[in-house]
Amino acid sequence: MIDRPSTDCRPTVLPCHRECPIRSVRIRLPEQRGELLTRHEDGLDLHHLVWRIGPGWRACSSAVLGGGVGPRAWILNAQVPGGYPRLDPDRHLAEIAAAEHLTGPGAGLMTAADVTAYTVAADEGVMATATCGLGVRGWAAAPAEGTEGPPRPGTVNIVVTLPVALSDAALVNAVATATEAKVQALLDAGLDCSGTPTDAVCIAAPSPGPAPGEPFAGPRSRWGARLARAVHAAVLEGALRQC
Repeated sequence: MIDRPSTDCRPTVLPCHRECPIRSVRIRLPEQRGELLTRHEDGLDLHHLVWRIGPGWRACSSAVLGGGVGPRAWILNAQVPGGYPRLDPDRHLAEIAAAEHLTGPGAGLMTAADVTAYTVAADEGVMATATCGLGVRGWAAAPAEGTEGPPRPGTVNIVVTLPVALSDAALVNAVATATEAKVQALLDAGLDCSGTPTDAVCIAAPSPGPAPGEPFAGPRSRWGARLARAVHAAVLEGALRQC
C-alpha cells in the first residue's frame, strides 16, 4: 500500500482524562500506553506518568535516568515538589520505577509541574505528551543571572512515541524537531521564551529490524512533520492553560 499524505494535516488533540491510559485514535501499538498514577511521598500526594512500551523499543532522550540512545522498555515522567531537595534524582527515579514494577532499561524524567495537567496530541500515529510548568522561563541564550532564592516550579517535559523505526541520526533529528516545535508553540501562546532551564525530551520508536529505520526526522520529512505537529499541539494546549 502506498502511503499517501493526508488531506487534513491538523493534529488530533486528545482529551486529558485523569487516571486513564493514553490511547492513539489511529494506531494502537502493543503495550504502547501511558498511565497517570499517584504516590504518597514525604507527606505529599504526587503523580507520575508511565509508558510500559515493553521490549523492542529504543529511545533518544535527555532524561535524568536512562538518557542518551539505547533500548528502553519503559518511560517515566515523575512529579516532584518545587525546590526539589534531593541530590540523586536518578536514584529517586529508579526507586519510583521499582515501585511500579518497571523492569529492564528505561528512561526517567522529572518535573515540578502538575503532571495531572498533561496534554496529549496525535498525528498519523505519532503521539506527543507534554507536561508544562512555565513558572521559570526564558531564552536559551541569555545573559548570566544571579541565583538568589529557590527557583519557582518549572520544566516542559515532552514524550513522543512513533510507530516506525528510526535510524540513529533520525532519532537525534527527532529530538531537535520536537524542540523546535516546542519553541514555536510557546511563541504561538504569546510567551516571550524558548522554554525553561530544565526542559527534557524523550523520543521512543520501535527498534530497527533487518531493514534500516527511517533516515530522516526533520520538520519537512514525513515522520518529522507529524512529530512536529503533534508536539506543537500538545505544548500549545499546555501553555495556553497557564497564560
